[in-house]
Amino acid sequence: MSVSTNKIKKKKKNITLGVVYIKATFNNTIVTFTDVQGNAIAASTAGGHGFKGAKKATPYAAQVTVNKASEDAKEHGVKTVSIRVQGAGAQRESAMRAVFGQNFIVTSIIDVSPVAHNGCRPPKRRRV
Repeated sequence: MSVSTNKIKKKKKNITLGVVYIKATFNNTIVTFTDVQGNAIAASTAGGHGFKGAKKATPYAAQVTVNKASEDAKEHGVKTVSIRVQGAGAQRESAMRAVFGQNFIVTSIIDVSPVAHNGCRPPKRRRV
């Protein structure tokens, strides 16, 4: 029985306009490059690069994460990006600076963090 050793080659897309989603939580950083329709092109997380525990939420981990994801996105032809930032982590600023450092043309920066709106109804008063 012979086993085929042909490697499957990834198809290169030719996408020039993209969107960068940076999710900066208190525990991790997730960076996703998508096209305008929202189809993922490249994604990367701080935990996926060997950072463990509290080190995942550092600005340096965010920078490494953006650099890896942007290299993958550049292979698909992304040149112009719009940035969408979500979350309240300390690594937001560092991740955005890393995107600027990758020589992308940045058209807009939007904060898409969810905003609290007075929350759920509290439980009724306890009767003893």
